[in-house]
Amino acid sequence: MVRVLDADFPEDLYYHRDHMWVRVENGKARVGYNDWAQRAAGKLVAIRTRRVGSTVKMGKTLGTVESGKWVGPLRAPISGKIIELNEEVLRNPSLINEDPYGRGWIAVIEPSNLEEELSTLMKGSEREALEAWLKEEKEKHGL
Repeated sequence: MVRVLDADFPEDLYYHRDHMWVRVENGKARVGYNDWAQRAAGKLVAIRTRRVGSTVKMGKTLGTVESGKWVGPLRAPISGKIIELNEEVLRNPSLINEDPYGRGWIAVIEPSNLEEELSTLMKGSEREALEAWLKEEKEKHGL
């Protein structure tokens, strides 16, 4: 586990610059919202996603997330077809605050270009890259 700015980043995951993570499981991509982003947003009160069967493109909208102080996009960290949504998180978005890398996952995507797109993401083991990225994010958002 890498810890940066009081947030955890499991080393076995990949991270997209729009605050989503990817865990590869049997050729599928389980995705969610990272720990730093959920802390910055505060308690999450609503999440909306595209439907199962929808195709998403890396960096394009997968859905939206809302806290008491903020509404923002959830960007797909990987391209492909949504094959499963976490219904528990859709009913209770604060699960992301409680367990962002476990019960708080958002969707499973059947990737269309997995290896190439994974190579563009940061790995959890790349502490220096994560630190530089989060420093930029902190400054950009005035945190």
